[in-house]
Amino acid sequence: MFFKKKRKIDYDLDMTNIPKHIAFIMDGNGRWAKKRKMPRTYGHHEGTKTIRTLALEANRLGVKAMTVYAFSTENFKRDASEVEYIFKLPKEFFNLYLKELMDNDVQIRYIGHLEMAPIETQKIINDAIAQTAQNHGLILTFAFIYGGRDEIIEATKDICEQYKNGHITLEDITEDCFERHLMTKDLPSVDLMVRSSGECRLSNFLLWQLAYAEFVFDETLWPDFDEERLHHAIAIYQGRERRFGGVLK
Repeated sequence: MFFKKKRKIDYDLDMTNIPKHIAFIMDGNGRWAKKRKMPRTYGHHEGTKTIRTLALEANRLGVKAMTVYAFSTENFKRDASEVEYIFKLPKEFFNLYLKELMDNDVQIRYIGHLEMAPIETQKIINDAIAQTAQNHGLILTFAFIYGGRDEIIEATKDICEQYKNGHITLEDITEDCFERHLMTKDLPSVDLMVRSSGECRLSNFLLWQLAYAEFVFDETLWPDFDEERLHHAIAIYQGRERRFGGVLK
């Protein structure tokens, strides 16, 4: 049995400058397990604990939305047994943590193609969404069977269909119009994207939404990513100047 060492959080955060929306690429589960001579699935199991830990801490800090990259459209290329295990994780996660998330007013959502998942997985996630629909705290969104390019293509198809049917004109197709057709249309803009494990790429995650987000690439493997690393990422975010293409005066 492996236990995480509790570390002191010593970052002096500006509570008036907390990112509204933090997105996470949860990387390093497999490597974490391999270092412990355990199967990759054990790393995924431990990684779900990190989601719970960060969601509760982000909620406490006043973060409005947290989106985690749970399963990409490309992850079907992995070994079938690993994919099958990942599809079972929502049941495990919500059986363990849904009551605690409810008690903390966290709302569950998803983006992606849940219809491609096994029926039981669909039911588990949809039940969690229904049970937390009236909560008003952190919005915890699972990007599940999700791909950024796919999302953009689907949004484009929707807009083309509206144009073909005469519901919009070419002049109506603006950035705001496009964003209204994205899966994240009801979420605040992403302020901060964090990727664990030291890899420095987006891996087809929220390609439109990350246009002006601040990026933090942390070498910590996902199962070890705790409240301290979250505070560290937010401290980096707070130390940056966000110009959005302009010049600060």
